[in-house]
Amino acid sequence: MAEDFKQDSSFAEYPNIPKEQRKDQGRKMLAEKTATSPMEIMGPRDEEEGSDGSAMRTAETLLRLVPMALCISALVLMLKDSQTNDFGSISYSDLGTFRYLVHANGICAGYSLLSAIIVAMPRPSTMSCAWTFFFLDQVLTYTILAAGAVSVEVLFLAYKGDTAITWSAACGSFGGFCHKATASVVITFVVVACYAMISLISSYKLFSKFDAPVANPGRGINITAFQG
Repeated sequence: MAEDFKQDSSFAEYPNIPKEQRKDQGRKMLAEKTATSPMEIMGPRDEEEGSDGSAMRTAETLLRLVPMALCISALVLMLKDSQTNDFGSISYSDLGTFRYLVHANGICAGYSLLSAIIVAMPRPSTMSCAWTFFFLDQVLTYTILAAGAVSVEVLFLAYKGDTAITWSAACGSFGGFCHKATASVVITFVVVACYAMISLISSYKLFSKFDAPVANPGRGINITAFQG
């Protein structure tokens, strides 16, 4: 009896309360503490953050699909851009700049589709994934921007010519070719605007969730002093 008395610590506090009743009171106290725990308070906030993350993921997926459709449109327009008349024939393949534009739009369309599929899948965000999206978004943005910029230069020469190098204006003779090329370049610059927004989103997701790399504080900076 003495050993049972020592083992039951609650008996000293409530000597007149039966053991089963003390257990029930203990369960109630534990339930009250659990109900007011920080994990329960943070529960609704996590659900709200989950819903916000789902909406953000859907918006980013749609934003990545838009450039895919635009790139395909610009690519098809340029691929079908050719004209033959009394002055001769011309095609996009005759100009290296327009060939580069076609390849850039094709790569951009493929990347847009692949990245949209990856973003649409619910998965935890990791630093390596965030850095990969940030890097590739930047590369695609500048690639498609360069393709549009050099195409604008060629179109300017085709419309205006350049007397200094005896380059005559070709659009006066091949108006249909120039109109299709202009439409393709305009669509390409819309893609540039979309990818600028995508790059901002990937930058925000990277630098808002993960800290920038810092130097090892244990290592000092060696400064060499030169005596005059």
